[in-house]
Amino acid sequence: MQRRFRGPPTAVIVTAVAVFQIVGTFFASARQPDHRPLDVLAFVLLLLGPASLSLRRRAPLVMLPVAAAAVTAYLALGYAWGPVFLSLALAIVFSAAAGKRWQTWALAGACAAVLVAVSLLAGDDASLIRAFAGTSWLGILVLFGEGARLRGERVAERRRQREAREQAARDEYRLALARDIHDVVAHSLSLINVRASVALHLGEKDPGQFRPALEAIKTASKESLAEIRQLLGVLRDDAPLGPAPLGPARLGPARLDPAPLSPVPPPQLQRVAWLAEGARNAGLEVVLTQPDPDVSSRLPEAVQEVAYRIVQESLTNVVRHAGARKAGVVLALEDPESPAESGGGRLTVTIDDDGAGAAGVPEGNGVTGMRERAAALGGTLELAALEPGWRVRAILPVPAPPLQEMDGRP
Repeated sequence: MQRRFRGPPTAVIVTAVAVFQIVGTFFASARQPDHRPLDVLAFVLLLLGPASLSLRRRAPLVMLPVAAAAVTAYLALGYAWGPVFLSLALAIVFSAAAGKRWQTWALAGACAAVLVAVSLLAGDDASLIRAFAGTSWLGILVLFGEGARLRGERVAERRRQREAREQAARDEYRLALARDIHDVVAHSLSLINVRASVALHLGEKDPGQFRPALEAIKTASKESLAEIRQLLGVLRDDAPLGPAPLGPARLGPARLDPAPLSPVPPPQLQRVAWLAEGARNAGLEVVLTQPDPDVSSRLPEAVQEVAYRIVQESLTNVVRHAGARKAGVVLALEDPESPAESGGGRLTVTIDDDGAGAAGVPEGNGVTGMRERAAALGGTLELAALEPGWRVRAILPVPAPPLQEMDGRP
């Protein structure tokens, strides 16, 4: 994280002010022979004011009165005039910037009162003008410190807001990864469990079906492991999620060659057919209806991914819990109802099954994840009971494409 600029170091400020006050006052005293000559006490007072500035962060309430006392004692003892007021001016600015408002205004008012009283005792117009100028400068110094304080507060507030946004983005990112991991693990393990049960059953009655069942388990576990490795790589910040060439069907026939694991591409609508094939391998009769691949491939990647994950989680629930024999998956791309609508249409995802249904069953993480995915796009997710079975329907808005992409027409 970039460090916030807090001005020069305190040691540099103290040293610079001390050198300036001593050197400046030494040369100024040579032109004021009528004043008390500089001695050890004068130099101690000239150093006391700058030394008090070292407390500007730790004890600003101590800094201001010490600097004022050093200047007052120096002038009261009759030493020569010079840049002795520099430490007091900086102490006023630092005190106001530190938020000690009423203490700063009180001391500035006291200094102004002393200037006015001295000018009235002097009784000449020049003294009154100097008192007015000194009082004005005191007010300017306090206001300058107030401005520094307000700027610091605004900078701190913007930093807090930026950190809050970054934290919210990190939380949302972790939540998205958690949903992806849940979808991948739940779907793959469900199919592996079903195929393992089938393999055990067929191993005794039909040994010829034993090897294909194990090959299907191998394929599902291999592809699931590839996705999980990629997601874990993202968590370690060493494997970004990005597009990759399409590989073999996720849940299609198993391949026995030991091909290396490759990054899994982002889910797309054309991969829904592989989800349906995997569910069929688990014994579920799936009827899939979806838009033309040329049309669906032009949809925004976020819409395709959400639709894919909703179908994936719904088929997982049907295979694991519904006890269904048939399921229908319908993906319908609809245009806006009227030309006046500004959107680009909507994608309706419907999954029906003839199983036992889920009425009265508490929603699990999978359903919650589907709702969150749909809501992130401004869409909705509806669950409804059928006779028999269960329906999951998601309505996902599809934003209108940019003008330059609409068949080249302006």
